[in-house]
Amino acid sequence: MSFQAYLDTIEDKTGLTPRRLVQIAEEKGFADPSVKAGTILEWLKADYGLGRGHGMALVHVIKSGPRIDARHIGSSGVHRDEADVLWLDGKATKPKP
Repeated sequence: MSFQAYLDTIEDKTGLTPRRLVQIAEEKGFADPSVKAGTILEWLKADYGLGRGHGMALVHVIKSGPRIDARHIGSSGVHRDEADVLWLDGKATKPKP
């Protein structure tokens, strides 16, 4: 599953765009470099019912921003994506490839 597909599914499951979840995480102080991924995963599971795979996709965005490694672009690997910047503003506004 691509990183973008994880984010799109997170929106389906929570009703919130990835950008909104990142904002909530920032408000809670989870973007601080000292906060470990496990802490964020616990919050996402408790408040939104997200599992580890979906949670880790969001942890990446919270900690590193929406850019992903170019090696995933157009690859046949597990986390292949169409672009090196993930769309955070919701599926309804996502530009067509």
